[in-house]
Amino acid sequence: MFRYFFLAVLLYAPISMAAEETATFAGGCFWCMEPPFDKLEGVISTTSGFMGGSLENPTYKQVSRGGTGHAEVVQVLYDPDMVGYDSLLRTYWRNVDPYDGRGQFCDRGPEYRPAIFHHTEEQRRAAENSLKHLQSDGLITDDVAVEIVAASEFYPAEDYHQDYYQKNPARYTFYRWNCGRDDRLEEVWGS
Repeated sequence: MFRYFFLAVLLYAPISMAAEETATFAGGCFWCMEPPFDKLEGVISTTSGFMGGSLENPTYKQVSRGGTGHAEVVQVLYDPDMVGYDSLLRTYWRNVDPYDGRGQFCDRGPEYRPAIFHHTEEQRRAAENSLKHLQSDGLITDDVAVEIVAASEFYPAEDYHQDYYQKNPARYTFYRWNCGRDDRLEEVWGS
C-alpha cells in the first residue's frame, strides 16, 4: 500500500519552478533602465529602487537630495534557464554611458552613478569579464566609470516610480528625449 501511495505522490506532486535569480544595475534614472530589461524573454520582473547607501528605507526625495550614498537602481528578477546573466550585462552596457561617473545623461550626482551590483562571486567575475571583453574588442576605452561592487540592501522606490514608462508614456518619452539619453547612447555605442 505504501508503495502505491508514494508513487501517487510522485506522479501528482507539483513540479518545482526553475530557480529565480536577482541582478541589480545602476544606470542613471531608474525609469529608463526598466524598459530594456522588461523586453528580455526570461525577465520575470523589474523593480526601481535604491542601493549602495547608508540610510535605511530611503525615500526618493531623500536620495535625490543627495547625501544618503544610494544610487537609483533597477533590480531584475530573472529565470536563468531562459536568460543568462551575460545577456543582462550586454543589455546593461548598451543602456549606459560608461564614461560618466558623475551621473548619467541629464541626471547629475552620485545617486545617478553607473554601477553593477553583484550578488554572487559568479556575477562579479562575469561583470569584470564583460568589461574586459568590451575593452579588448575596442568598443570602449580604459576610462570606464562604471563601478562593479557588491550588492547591499535593496529598497524599492515608491509605487508611482514602478513601471513609470508604462503608466506615463508621454511624460516618459518626453523626459527621455529631453535628457538626450538616446542620442548619447548612439554616440557611445552606435545604432
